[in-house]
Amino acid sequence: MKVKFYATFREIIGRKEVEVHGVKTVRELIDHLAEKYSPDIKKQLLETPRVDERKPIDGMVLVNGHNVLHLKGLETELHDGDEIHIFPPAGGG
Repeated sequence: MKVKFYATFREIIGRKEVEVHGVKTVRELIDHLAEKYSPDIKKQLLETPRVDERKPIDGMVLVNGHNVLHLKGLETELHDGDEIHIFPPAGGG
């Protein structure tokens, strides 16, 4: 599957896009990215004060164009051929 990163996540991973194989859920994908590239991606997505039961991800993860918060959250199933986009939380002011 292709995983594309945006904004600060490109800096954290050091790439715009990677190919990943063998992960079955969004949670496994985040764990894999943290182990292979940088633990900071997991900290930024799952371990901020904004994460809670209603919002398990701080940012946005799209699987084939669908926000995982509207699917099964971290347990959203992944398959070869999927395209995942990972965005940091929106900021502004």
